[in-house]
Amino acid sequence: MLKKIPIKKTLIVLSVIIVSSCTRESNIDQQNKIEIIKNVDSFLNDWHKAASEANFENYFTKMDSISVFIGTDASENWTKKEFMLFSKPYFDEGKAWDFKTLERNIYTNNSLNFIWFDELLDTWMGVCRGSGIIEIKNSKPSIKQYVLSFTVPNDNADEIIQIKRKKDSMMIHKLRPDF
Repeated sequence: MLKKIPIKKTLIVLSVIIVSSCTRESNIDQQNKIEIIKNVDSFLNDWHKAASEANFENYFTKMDSISVFIGTDASENWTKKEFMLFSKPYFDEGKAWDFKTLERNIYTNNSLNFIWFDELLDTWMGVCRGSGIIEIKNSKPSIKQYVLSFTVPNDNADEIIQIKRKKDSMMIHKLRPDF
C-alpha cells in the first residue's frame, strides 16, 4: 500500500533537489568561467611575449582574420592585414615592442564565448592602457579588437590638449570637412 506524503514535505524535498541542482550547475559554470579567464590571461601574456621576442607568426595567429588594431595615433585604425604590413619590418629587425602587464581585468558573458578586458601596460611610451575583445570558438581564443591608449594624468590634461590641438584640428577637418 502506498503511503500518502504530505504536500508540504514534497515541496520541501523538491525545493532542496532543485536548489542543489542549480548550485551544482552554478559551480560548474563558475569553474568554467575561472578556467576561461585563466586561459585568456595566459593567452594575452603569450601574445605580448610574442611581440617582445619579435615572433611575427605567434603574434598574428592570435588575432582573428577580421580583427582590428587601434593604436595610439588617431590615424591608427588597422585591419589585421594593414597592421601586419605596418609591423613586419619591426618584427623582421627583431625590434618589436615589449609590453609588460601591470594590471589586467578580464570579463566574460554568460555563454563564456566573448571576453572583454582592459590592462595597464609598462611600455617604452610609459604606462599605456590596452583593451580588447576576444571570441572563444571551439575552445580557442581569438582577438577581435585591441585598442592601445596613452594614459594621461588628469592634472596634465590641459597641457596635453594644447600639444594635440593642431593635429587634432587637422584630423577633425579631414574627417568632417563640413565642420
